[in-house]
Amino acid sequence: MGKVLQMRLVVEADDYDAAVAFYRDALGLDEEAAFQGEGDARVMILDAGRATLEIINPAQKRLIDDVEVGRPVAPKFRLAFEVTDAAGTTETLTAAGATLVAEPTETPWRSLNARLEAPDLQITVFQELDGPR
Repeated sequence: MGKVLQMRLVVEADDYDAAVAFYRDALGLDEEAAFQGEGDARVMILDAGRATLEIINPAQKRLIDDVEVGRPVAPKFRLAFEVTDAAGTTETLTAAGATLVAEPTETPWRSLNARLEAPDLQITVFQELDGPR
């Protein structure tokens, strides 16, 4: 069996231009490729650095929500982006149209996490307080 080389999350955006402006321009993901097709079909592939798949059970989901937000709010799927400045990124993203769900909060696992409602997704931005892993 071959080795997995890349994980790609595909998100249908209700407002494509707003989503591109948010994820590429405000969050700073690099544009890897973009394509257009018939009928105004458009796709942009953004480089988000290293990808991991985090699998949690319902108890862990409740724990994370409790630590980061103080109440259950996470949908079944949520994206998390490691950044170098969680507070600054949170300000940038709310100015770009994200809705703040929870201010940056230090977690027991030594990261600073903020929760936001972004275009078409709920996201966490987090900063490792002891340096990148």
